[in-house]
Amino acid sequence: MTQPTDTAVRIRPAAMTDAAALASLAAETFPLACPPHTTAEAIADFIARNFGVEQFVGYLADPERILLVAEPPQADDAGAAGAADAPRLLGYTMLVAGEPGDPDAARAVTARPAIEFSKVYVLAGSHGTGTGAALMRASLEAARASGAATAWLGVNEENARAIAFYERHGFAKVGDKHFVVGGRVEDDWVMEHPLVAQ
Repeated sequence: MTQPTDTAVRIRPAAMTDAAALASLAAETFPLACPPHTTAEAIADFIARNFGVEQFVGYLADPERILLVAEPPQADDAGAAGAADAPRLLGYTMLVAGEPGDPDAARAVTARPAIEFSKVYVLAGSHGTGTGAALMRASLEAARASGAATAWLGVNEENARAIAFYERHGFAKVGDKHFVVGGRVEDDWVMEHPLVAQ
């Protein structure tokens, strides 16, 4: 499912060969979602434990996960040049099928089967370019194709930009949950997007 879009971006399923690029992208984009009071040490520790190449190899091998990446359209022409010359990824999503693992999220999410939008990240330089919107449209399509009845996500309550983005794409707040970074408990909104007609 390689999907050209009306913006200068191409959306495709992530491949095992993207593991290193995804790890690099995750390390660069995760801090964008953290509240301003999150320490650099806490961010670095979270990245080390969750976003290494080995972790992404595991995510890519997991049949319950769908990873999509956004890249410049000229990436089509980069294959012969080799990985070192390949255009970098602009963003990615990771969807996780199954019962919400967080008990607060499980209570808040209204339908089953559910799929979590576990990661939705775009490079800061690509914000406002349509990259995030194209990635979200393709991710919602993939979520529907998976057979899920609803999509959900957690977003820090202080991340107004992300909340507005999710609302524009049909997500609405249905509850609250907690997320721990660096030993500090953060407050998240649980947002949900029905994937089938109610």
